[in-house]
Amino acid sequence: MSESRPAPDWAGDVSLGVKAWVGESPPTPSEERPFGERRSKGRGRKGGRGRTKTWAEREAARAAAAQARTAEVQADPEGVGRTILLDSLTGQARTRKELADKLAQRDVPDEVAAELLDRFTEVGLIDDSAYARQWVESRHRSRGLAPRALAQELRRKGVGDEEAKEALEQIDEDDQRSAARALVDKKLRSMAGLDRQVATRRLAGLLARKGYGAGLAFSVVREALAELDDGDDDLEPPLEF
Repeated sequence: MSESRPAPDWAGDVSLGVKAWVGESPPTPSEERPFGERRSKGRGRKGGRGRTKTWAEREAARAAAAQARTAEVQADPEGVGRTILLDSLTGQARTRKELADKLAQRDVPDEVAAELLDRFTEVGLIDDSAYARQWVESRHRSRGLAPRALAQELRRKGVGDEEAKEALEQIDEDDQRSAARALVDKKLRSMAGLDRQVATRRLAGLLARKGYGAGLAFSVVREALAELDDGDDDLEPPLEF
């Protein structure tokens, strides 16, 4: 049996074994790098996540950004205001009030803001009447909203009473009834087997939330349920909205 030999110093390390094979002296233990050190060489914080900023640092950065924006407005309020308006109107119409609010948020002086808004209105980039007509047509078609609900939305957006009234005149009684019936028919598909009085209350409540009056709501509900169960129209009295 051959005599066992102690394992060489380079055992388990391929790179040291190659050096020993070609006649190079393997490094002494003091010269060897700890495991993983070679892999980490050249890897600093650059490109990594780095240190997480403290709350104070984040607040300081926000304050500095706010100061920079303020200085920008003070240096050229008209230029900043014009950029805000153009960016806000890109791809989407807005009311004069919505745009005025955006200018105020950036501290554009009131007189500069008013002049810019007037100029944009003169060239047709701001048109509350056209906006109201488009809004009413879109929301009535896509959401089935009645004139009362649409009027509230237009008011929140700053559309004047005259412009809103003109836009709402697009929707006549037939349009309202047709939209209400579509809402009821869609809801009925998920109410199979429900008690008739419960169904009546839920359907009438649905139409009330969409802005329909009690008279029209119960008329449409009665009609839909009558067709559903062959004319049985034993309904509860109209609800108060």
